[in-house]
Amino acid sequence: MLLKDRVAIVVGAGQSPGEGTGIGRATTLRFAREGALILAVDRDLASAEETAAMAAQAGGTCIAHQADVTDEAALAGAVAAAYGRWGRVDILNYNVGVSMAAGDALLPQLTEEAFDRVNAINLRGAIMIAKHVLPIMRAQRSGVVINVSSIAAVENTYNYVAYKTSKAGMVAFTAQIAMQNAEHGVRANSILPGVMETPMAMGPRLASGEKTRDQLIAERNAKVPLRRRMGSPWDVASAAAFLASDDASFITGVALPVDGGALARIG
Repeated sequence: MLLKDRVAIVVGAGQSPGEGTGIGRATTLRFAREGALILAVDRDLASAEETAAMAAQAGGTCIAHQADVTDEAALAGAVAAAYGRWGRVDILNYNVGVSMAAGDALLPQLTEEAFDRVNAINLRGAIMIAKHVLPIMRAQRSGVVINVSSIAAVENTYNYVAYKTSKAGMVAFTAQIAMQNAEHGVRANSILPGVMETPMAMGPRLASGEKTRDQLIAERNAKVPLRRRMGSPWDVASAAAFLASDDASFITGVALPVDGGALARIG
């Protein structure tokens, strides 16, 4: 029970369409099993409610809440809902990310609209909800912010512009708030997942029809040094549970790869 009675806001706790489990849902369920009290936030309320029901079946306390991360007022409302219900906020976990599904592209094909859309969801939402959570955590003199970035932020073979720049901005922002809030007892770290088998990662690539699911899995597995196997959302959820816990009480400002050795191989 690493997180017993800790109040956590998980943003992106719903589920993208497609086979498998997303990182946000896996993290919510892992937090629930560790004893956290969770506000499961998603644009799709029905999907958040499904996650909350799964968390309850696992013995956790989880309330679904609808909010669009491109709307600061909605994010402020999510923070107010958690604080109003439980009287504190101990953990903020931001799991939202889009790329190709929002029009991301190589630079020659990239539009302003797609760039703005991806960054509004991936980066601006993380910044705006942190704006409303951090005063609470400062007043408590405790709290943890965990932002889910990507190894695309730092490796040089990912070619889609908006996703890469948004995730790199998230790493920089997380390090910034780590330093600005350290003296107040608030920690902030980012997680950099590598090649993952999630609906968000697999769905758009399968939609083209160029590869079967088995072909795509084999291609993505081959990119991972460790056991030649893609990561699972549960790998990221475990890293988030650790960073949120007292076991990581002396860790802040870190960008933690969960990537099966991909960045070590790149150097």
